[in-house]
Parts: sequence; C-alpha cells; structure tokens
Amino acid sequence: MPTIFARIIRGELPSDMVYQDELVTAFRDINPIAPVHILIVPNKHIPTVNDLTEEDEQVMGRMLLVAKKLAAAEGIAESGYRLMVNCNRDGGQEVFHVHMHLMGGRPLGPMLLRR
Repeated sequence: MPTIFARIIRGELPSDMVYQDELVTAFRDINPIAPVHILIVPNKHIPTVNDLTEEDEQVMGRMLLVAKKLAAAEGIAESGYRLMVNCNRDGGQEVFHVHMHLMGGRPLGPMLLRR
C-alpha cells in the first residue's frame, strides 16, 4: 500500500507542491504548525531513517540543499528556520516515508519541552 507521500509525489493526490526534481519532492504541510511548514521527501520510498543505505546519501544531501533553497525563497533564511526529521513512533513519525519538515516564519521556541 503506497504512503500518502508516494501518492502526492506521483500526482495522484492534490498538494501545494513547491519543488520537485528526480530525487525529491517538497510540498506545504496540510496542517502547518508554523507560517512556513514544508515537507521535503525523497521520491524513493524509504520508511524510516533506520532504513537508509549508502545509496541514499545523495538523496538525503539533496533534501538539505532543497531546504536551504526553499528557506531563501520563502524569506526565512536570514531570520532562521528549523529542519526536523522524525524516526519511528517515539520520535514522532506519523507517515512512514522519510521526510524533513522545514518550519519557520516566527520564533519557534525550544526544540523540546522539558518535563
């Protein structure tokens, strides 16, 4: 069963796509938690960071470079932004297709709340 991200990459589901090339696709999160909240995903299905292989090095590097490019295009590069990749359930991963959150547009506060 393809993930929702795989279906977005293939154009089967609507999205507010902001970038796509042969390795990665980026689109706006449908439930944003910041004024800018973009998901950057590899076009190849990789369930979690734990499933990465040496062959995935280029796609993961591309994800970072696309994040930098999109942050500049969205006007948040200078003020700052956060990149976040979750892994597995305790890490907060909800869709099991590796993805990076690009968030910014306001002060984001601490990374995690202390308990």
